[in-house]
Amino acid sequence: MHEHFDGAKALSQAGLAWLQKAEGLRLAPYDDQTGKPCRQWVAGATIGYGHLISREQWPQYCHGISQGQAGQLLQQDLRPFEKTVLAGVRRALRPHQFDALVGLCFNIGGKAFAGSSVLKLVNDPAASTPYPDLEAAWKAWSRSQGKTMPGLLRRRSEELAIYLHARYP
Repeated sequence: MHEHFDGAKALSQAGLAWLQKAEGLRLAPYDDQTGKPCRQWVAGATIGYGHLISREQWPQYCHGISQGQAGQLLQQDLRPFEKTVLAGVRRALRPHQFDALVGLCFNIGGKAFAGSSVLKLVNDPAASTPYPDLEAAWKAWSRSQGKTMPGLLRRRSEELAIYLHARYP
C-alpha cells in the first residue's frame, strides 16, 4: 500500500455525499440500462445507490429496501473499489483526489479502472496514452454503446472538478 497524505483508505464524508447524489437512490429494483422498474431479475438489476443485484440476491431485494439498507450496501460495495484505487495509485493523493478516483472506479468498474489511461496519467503525467492529458483521458469514459452520454459527461466533469480543485458539486 502506498502512503497517502492523510492515510485515506476510505471515501471521505464529502466524497460519500457526492457519490450518493451522483448515483441517486432507488429503493425498489430497476434495470440499470433502461431505468425502468424490474419485477423479475435481469442482468443489470440495480437497487439503492447503484448496487447491482446478482441472481442469487434477487429474493432478498426484489421487494425493495430501506434508505438505511441502501447506505449499508453502498459502504460494502465501495470497499473493493477503494482497494483497487489504493492498489493502483503509486503516488501520494489528497483526500479529494482519492474520492474522485473511487467515484470513477465505482462507475466504470475495477478492471477498467486498473487498465485505464486515467490511472497511468495519475501515476505518471508523462505516460504514453492515446490522450493528450488527464482531462481527455477522464472524459473518454463518457461514452456508452458508442455514444457520448450527457449524464456520464456530467459525472466525469464533476469527478474532474473534485480531483483537480477539491470542488464537490
